[in-house]
Amino acid sequence: MASAPRWVEAINKALSHPDNKGKIIYQVATVDASTAPHARSQVHRAFMNPEGRPDLPLLVTSTDVRTPKVAQLRVNQRVELAWWMEGSQDQFRISGFAHIHPSPAAPGDASQPTPIPAEAAALKALEATTFDWEAKRLEIFNKMSPSMRASWCVPRAPGSKLDSYEEQKKWPREVPLEPQNGEDEKNLEMAKSNFALMLIEPISVDWVELGIQPNRRTIFTREGEKWTEQLAIP
Repeated sequence: MASAPRWVEAINKALSHPDNKGKIIYQVATVDASTAPHARSQVHRAFMNPEGRPDLPLLVTSTDVRTPKVAQLRVNQRVELAWWMEGSQDQFRISGFAHIHPSPAAPGDASQPTPIPAEAAALKALEATTFDWEAKRLEIFNKMSPSMRASWCVPRAPGSKLDSYEEQKKWPREVPLEPQNGEDEKNLEMAKSNFALMLIEPISVDWVELGIQPNRRTIFTREGEKWTEQLAIP
């Protein structure tokens, strides 16, 4: 019977360390059409896997469909993320594929999911089943705080030119799931349409343990659908 690779347990154990509370931010790097790298911080939402396939784990995060990373992932689906957990002194560098599932209400081509490479076994497994991508997207959206949902309700794409910070004072500060008026309803629909589910499928995980002496390093590599482990010099 298939089982989850050991690095998943390592991450969950590190996250449970008392001094790692809230360490759910990792840095995700993509490349654009000219192969220039771009990195940003993202929030880890959860792990998931295709039904019956714990050996094919996916990291769940999210993004605004208007951000440059979405256009970059339409061209090249490879990503790498770095996750440092200071409390336990664990570092995880995860390389693999990313997939964006946007809202069907997003404007134009933005409503189309990004391509899934043939080598992305976990994502392909989801694609081949009746997995409800939209239900998962809304599940993650609904778990957001009202203030976090408001971040998907800004009038222009993140990174766009801003003439004055005064302009921001006019933007919604909270987007409740249960609208109290027409303005709330409009803001909720806008936030939903900009909110996109992002799944990351690891194919290589480099785990460095700096909290023990001597330090340890293990490199996990997925070959086909099987994970291997190799000890390495830290």
